[in-house]
Amino acid sequence: MEASAPPVVDTVTFDVTPEVLHVAERAFDRGLCPECFGRLLGRYGHGLTNPERADLLAVALGRPLPRLVQPCSLCAGAFARWNVWLARVAAATKGWEYRQFNCGSRWDPEMLAREEAMWGEFGSTWGESARSAFNRELGKRVERIADTEGVTSHPDLVLLADLPTGLLEVTVLPLYVRGRYLKDDRTLPQTRWPCRRCHGRGCDFCGGSGKTYTSSVEEIVAAPFLAASGGDGTRFHGMGREDINARMLGTGRPFVLEVLRPRRRTLDLPSLQAEVNRTAAGRVEVRELAWSDNAEVVRIKEATPTKSYRVVVRGETSGAKVNEALSVVAGRPIAQRTPTRVAHRRADRVRARRILEAHLVESTADRFTIELRAESGTYIKEWVEGDGGRTNPNLSELVGVPLTVEALDVLEIHDRTG
Repeated sequence: MEASAPPVVDTVTFDVTPEVLHVAERAFDRGLCPECFGRLLGRYGHGLTNPERADLLAVALGRPLPRLVQPCSLCAGAFARWNVWLARVAAATKGWEYRQFNCGSRWDPEMLAREEAMWGEFGSTWGESARSAFNRELGKRVERIADTEGVTSHPDLVLLADLPTGLLEVTVLPLYVRGRYLKDDRTLPQTRWPCRRCHGRGCDFCGGSGKTYTSSVEEIVAAPFLAASGGDGTRFHGMGREDINARMLGTGRPFVLEVLRPRRRTLDLPSLQAEVNRTAAGRVEVRELAWSDNAEVVRIKEATPTKSYRVVVRGETSGAKVNEALSVVAGRPIAQRTPTRVAHRRADRVRARRILEAHLVESTADRFTIELRAESGTYIKEWVEGDGGRTNPNLSELVGVPLTVEALDVLEIHDRTG
């Protein structure tokens, strides 16, 4: 026995009540196109286009929709030029790969004001704005011709139709890739560092490069992504940053790479990860690359995980004195005034931080190594050396001799353990 066919569900609801009919009667001969006539009741019922609403209203009135000799008295023919707008979309998006988009429109404010006045005049409390209807209908047509999907959030492109000028503006949204990087090069900053003399323009001091340092973690990671995507540039968002002369070890520092205006969005992340690691071998390594979004950038910037360090310190003191000093500071607050070396770019204030734990790894007569875990934002070099008393207490003061940081490594960022 054959299974019976599933019942047909009627998704169209449009009950022509006396109130609805009254609106239609008052608007019928006002020179409105089917779209604008139906839009007077665009938020009444569901499952219909506005021209379909207009047809049902005409049937209910027992009168055929009038043929317009002049452009619509409200929209001036805006809803009759779909082919023109679709041609503009095709031209403006040529060469840009996109799977999801969002449509918007800009209208003459006087036209929108006339629309609202007309709703009041005809007694409609169900009117749909021209902007909303145009955005939806243009989006449906773009979906069909471009085999893409209109979305309300996280689009690849935003299409903005400027009705007064007839121009179409295209905004290309960035690509976001998250991952973790390790750095073994003590001469490499995290991000591109513009020359302080020419501010990136290029001068004799920087050899015309516009940069203080020849390369950075950002540039090394970004290079294959720019080549693969055809993007215009990048922004690099790290979960904090290590000093230029510090290594980043362990499982690496979380980051998000933002690729600006990418022409191609279908990228092979495993291949790009392998390319970064091959070209930057011995300097930078990236791991765990995956697609991300702008929300991840916010999370990265706001995160305050604790961090573990290894510090090689030069100074003539004994291991016993170092151990005694470490027992004093472990778990207790320290006051750190903005370090001298960053005072030109950060607010000058005192921050309370803690060295959560610290222990001596090895020591000789003039050098020792310690490993420690500290709160986010702790300046380790200044805690060791004192920075002219701007960090209090500091290790130099506690052992009673001047100390100098010889080497600093970030051993781990504890973002995965809270």
